[in-house]
Amino acid sequence: MIIGTAGHIDHGKTALVRALTGVDGDRLKEEKARGITIDLGFAYLPLPDGPTLGFVDVPGHERFVHTMVAGASGIDYALLVVAADDGVMPQTREHLAIIDLLGIRHGLVALTKADLAPPDRLAAVTAEIKAALAGTSLDGADILPVSALTGMGIEDLRARLEREARAQAAAKTAADPGAFRLAIDRAFTLTGVGVVVTGTVLSGRVRVGDGVTVSPSGLPARVRSLHAQNTVAEEGRAGDRCALNLAGPDITKEALHRGDMVLAPALHAPTDRIDASLRLLPRDAGAKPLAQWFPVRLHHAAAEVGARVVLLSEDTLSGGEATQVQLVLERPIAAAAGDRYVIRDVSAQHTLGGGRFIDLHPPPRRRRTAERAAQRAALALPSPEAALAALLAIPPHYADLTAFVRDHALPDGSAAALADALNLVVLDQGGTRTALSADRWAAFLAHLSETLAAYHAENPDLQGMGREKLRLAVQPRLPAPVFTVAISRAVAQGLVALDGAFIRLSGHVVRLAPADEAAWADLAPLLGGEVRFRPPRVRDIAADTGRDEGEVRRILKLAGRMGWADQVAHDHFFLRDTVREMMAIAVDVAAQSPGGAFVVAPFRDRMDNGRKVAIQILDFFDRHGVTLRRGDLRRINPHRLDLFGPPVVL
Repeated sequence: MIIGTAGHIDHGKTALVRALTGVDGDRLKEEKARGITIDLGFAYLPLPDGPTLGFVDVPGHERFVHTMVAGASGIDYALLVVAADDGVMPQTREHLAIIDLLGIRHGLVALTKADLAPPDRLAAVTAEIKAALAGTSLDGADILPVSALTGMGIEDLRARLEREARAQAAAKTAADPGAFRLAIDRAFTLTGVGVVVTGTVLSGRVRVGDGVTVSPSGLPARVRSLHAQNTVAEEGRAGDRCALNLAGPDITKEALHRGDMVLAPALHAPTDRIDASLRLLPRDAGAKPLAQWFPVRLHHAAAEVGARVVLLSEDTLSGGEATQVQLVLERPIAAAAGDRYVIRDVSAQHTLGGGRFIDLHPPPRRRRTAERAAQRAALALPSPEAALAALLAIPPHYADLTAFVRDHALPDGSAAALADALNLVVLDQGGTRTALSADRWAAFLAHLSETLAAYHAENPDLQGMGREKLRLAVQPRLPAPVFTVAISRAVAQGLVALDGAFIRLSGHVVRLAPADEAAWADLAPLLGGEVRFRPPRVRDIAADTGRDEGEVRRILKLAGRMGWADQVAHDHFFLRDTVREMMAIAVDVAAQSPGGAFVVAPFRDRMDNGRKVAIQILDFFDRHGVTLRRGDLRRINPHRLDLFGPPVVL
C-alpha cells in the first residue's frame, strides 16, 4: 500500500515517516540543509507476513505543489499531517483539495506535535480539522494525536496502517489489474546497471524480460531487472513503487523524462487533446470566472504540461461549479480514460480544480453538438462495459473496439470479453476491430436489404447497386473499409451477392428481353477465344453480323450493365472474364518490375494486342483506380483488385 503524507511545511511529515519506518525521506543535500522536503522522498516498512507499506513523503512548501501532485497520483492512502501548534494552514487546505480532486478516499489525519499542546488546544485543532475535511473525500476520517519526538500514538498509527494495508491487498488481488502502466518520476543511471526509472505502477503488472514502450516518445525497451518496494523482485503490480532497469537501442537517461509512462506496447497512443470532466474549487469573492481557452498547467500522474481549457457547454465557469471540457495540451502525454488530473494557474500559485479524463482522442470540431454531448455522457460512465454499451446505443452506433480497450488501459483479452458480455458483432479490418450491438447489426442488415430491394424494383435490368452509393444509403453509415467487411459477412450469410463493383440481393436475377438475350448469345463468342485481348470493334462486329451498328452498341452496353462485358474504349468491349484476366496480367507485370512500377511495353507484349489497344486497357484501369499512373509509370492499387469480381491475388 502506497501512503502519501501531505500537509503544510514544517508540520512534521518527514519526522513522522522516520518514526514509523526508521527511514529518513530527506535524501537531497538541499533538503538536509534547509530542513524541508523538496522532491519526493520514499520510505518502506515491510509488514510481517504481509504487504509492504510504502511512504511517499511529498513536499509541503507551496512552490513545490506540482511535485506533490506527481506523488499523489499513485497513492492508495492519504496521511494528512497537521501540527497541533499551527493547526490547519493554507497549504494544508491545498493539499486536502488535491487529495479530494484525485479521488483518494482512504486516509486519516495525524495530529502531530501533540506533546506540545494542552488538551483544550488539541480539541480546538481537532474541531478545525473536522471542519476542513467536511465535504471532501476524507470527510469523517479519523484524527490521531501523535508525537514523533516522544513516540506518542506511533504504535497505534502503525497498527491502523497495517490493518488498512492488509485489507487493500486483498481487494487488489481480487481486482482486475488492467494493462501495465508506470508513471516515471525519476530517471538516472547506475554504474554496472544502466538506466533506471522509478515510479508507481498505475495498473497491470510487469515482469523481468517484458517488452515495454516509453510513451509519448514511443521508444521500445526491455525490463532487465526490477525492484518493488525497494526489494529485488521478478514482478511489479498495480500500486507498487517500482524501479525498472530498462535496456533498448535508444534508451538513455537523456531520452527519458519525468512524466513519461512506461507501458505495455499496445497502450502507446499519446494524445494532446482530451475531453474531461472538470470541477473548479471554490474561489475567493471577486475572482474572475474561468473563460474559454483559459491557460492552465495540467498535472497528470508525474506529467506537467501547459494546456488550454475549452468549455463545452458554457462560456464561463465560476468557482465551485462542474462541467465537461476539452483540454488542448502544448505537447502529447500518455494517459488512460478515467485517469484523474489537476489544473493549476500558469503562475503556479493556485490549484484551480481537477477531474477525470473521458475521451483521449476527441474530434477538434463540432465538439459542442448534441451528438458529441451524448457520446461524452456515455464514455463518462465509470464501468468500461457500461460505457461501451451506452456508446453503441447512440449515433454513430459503432465503435473502434481496439481503441476503446487501449484508451481504457484494459488487459489482454478484454476485447473478446467485452464482445461476449455485450453480445457484440465485431468486424475485423486490418488490425482494427469495429463493434456494433447485435440489434444494430440486425438493423443494418435489414436496411441493407430494404435499400437493395427498392433499387432492384426501380432498376430491374441492372445487376446491382454501386458499393459506395449503397454505403452512403445504409444506416449506420460505416467507414468504407468497415463497410467492405460488413458486406463480406452479409455475403457469407447469403443475404447479398457481389457482381464486380456492384452489390445485389442474393435472390435478384437480371434478365434481358428474350430478343436481347438471343442477340448477346450471338455476339459474345466474337469477343472471346483467341481474339479476347484484341476483340473486334463495334463497327466491325456490325459488318460481320449484318446488324445495325447502333443495335450492336446497344446490346453490348446492356451486357455491360449486366456485368457480362466492359466498355474499355468507345469502340472496344471486352468480356468481364477477360478484364479480370488482363488485371491478373498487369499484377504479374508489376510484380516483375523494379519497385512495382511498370510501363506499357511489357504489358503489351504479354497480350500481343498492339500498343494502342494496350494503352486503352491501361487507361481503363486508370479510370477505375485499378492502376495508379505517374508519368509513364503505373502501379497496382491493391484496394481495387476486387472491382470486377473476386479479388485478383497479388
